[in-house]
Amino acid sequence: MPDLSPHYYRDNFLRLLETVASQYGDILTAAEQQFLAVYAQQPFDAQCLYVRLVSRVGPWFRERKLDYAELGDPGRALDALLAAGLALRPDGLEPEALGRLCTREELAVMFEVSGRGKGEQLEQLAAIPPADLLQKLLAFDAARIVAPQYPETVALFQLLFFGNRRQGLTDFVLSELGVARYFPYPVDRGNRLFPGRPELDEYLDCAAQTDRWWELQEADDLEGMLALADELIATPPGFATSLPRWYRLCNRLARQLERKGCNEQALALYRLSELHPARERTARVLEQEGELQQALALCQTIEAQPWCEEELDAAGRMAPRLRRKLEGTAQPRRRDSFDDIHLRLTPGDQPVELLAGSALAAQWQAVHYVENLLLNGLFGLAFWEQIFAPLPGAFNNPFQSAPADMYEQTFQSRRRDRLSVRLQQLAKADLAQELPALWRRYEGYQCRWVNWKYLDESLVTAAAGIIPGDHLLAIWQRMLFDPGENRRGFPDLLALGSTPGDYRMIEVKGPGDALQDSQRRWLRFFAREGIPASVAWVQWTDD
Repeated sequence: MPDLSPHYYRDNFLRLLETVASQYGDILTAAEQQFLAVYAQQPFDAQCLYVRLVSRVGPWFRERKLDYAELGDPGRALDALLAAGLALRPDGLEPEALGRLCTREELAVMFEVSGRGKGEQLEQLAAIPPADLLQKLLAFDAARIVAPQYPETVALFQLLFFGNRRQGLTDFVLSELGVARYFPYPVDRGNRLFPGRPELDEYLDCAAQTDRWWELQEADDLEGMLALADELIATPPGFATSLPRWYRLCNRLARQLERKGCNEQALALYRLSELHPARERTARVLEQEGELQQALALCQTIEAQPWCEEELDAAGRMAPRLRRKLEGTAQPRRRDSFDDIHLRLTPGDQPVELLAGSALAAQWQAVHYVENLLLNGLFGLAFWEQIFAPLPGAFNNPFQSAPADMYEQTFQSRRRDRLSVRLQQLAKADLAQELPALWRRYEGYQCRWVNWKYLDESLVTAAAGIIPGDHLLAIWQRMLFDPGENRRGFPDLLALGSTPGDYRMIEVKGPGDALQDSQRRWLRFFAREGIPASVAWVQWTDD
């Protein structure tokens, strides 16, 4: 992999600005447009320094500590930023801000304060006016104190570029952009996340409510939580763009109110949400309140039309308990019965899965250690065009390895027609030919489902030639129901025979290991579908 450009962060920032201007230039405010113009007019080093500052935790920085080897004189770059209004100087510094800028030793020298820690030193400075604290530091440094202007504009542009508030400039690495190949899906205004400014502003309002929630939780402010609950109930979002975030906020707030014993308000919030675990929690609160019939009816609704695997599992556990309470009769418990293989192996330097694979190799043409990588990779190849289909809000920039909603409840429903057509095509196709051809077509493009370092053409060819197509289709349909959950839990080993249909998937468990929920779900599914699968239980020998 080639070395990063010394100014990679500026290159990344320019990509971000160019994408935002292209996608959203028509809905940016005059001030946001002005920022784009002013930044573009700055000298090269000033552009670099601005990105360095706005990417770091601040807001204030000491000029004498701005040491970046790839820049020339930071003072000249800073002069340009100050003159352009892209940086500012403070009128004063509060003790807390001073503490972030200075070490204990520096505070002791400047203010002749002592203490066991910086906190005690700052307490002694609380009575000093902020302007005087600043002057002391300026005299000590003989240099400026500065902060980047417009951090909120940069945060907005990051939201428009990434499509969420979690990611930022630190996630944006040139090595991923300059070297990796991204599939050429269209990125255009017709499919952008925010069709207009009202949708964007509502999303930002919802984000502000989420920030309030975290503050209320940190402060354990029940009165504030109840007020926020009333606000959410009274003013639901008007645009679909805000709904996933709003549902998550309703769920989080409801769960905390539930813990506080405010079940009425919790139920009201859960019933507004269409995101797991809203229905599961509703059923649990109803059970707690003694509304057993309502709770059971909701569990039956979940079992008939589940949102996700976890919800379906929860309803399956709750429903028998509720029936027992209502009917007073014992309910049969589900007991799993899987095909078992018992191995006695000698411990070695290799992982237990590889040791088990070696022990089983004599019975098969080949045994591959695949875990989740193979079946996830085959899924990605089979549904590549549907995964990368241009839907509103799915692709916010040209550097994504999956759509933004890949693991959302709505992934399948938003692509239902496309996926239905594709499943029909795959059912008619010769997958032994189709899957290797897809591997060759897409090889090297970034896709979250496909690990190209692991998934070579020979493995795809071997697996597709032996595993029956109807088995793969059944597995893929289950994955489509809940991609986020069902991408995990696949057996460790794939044992292949010499003729089509002669294969077995094998989960390996060392001494003391137990099956995880995701693994149990897949093993139950394999049993229902007649897909050969076993659990290999390993015991160590003394020899």
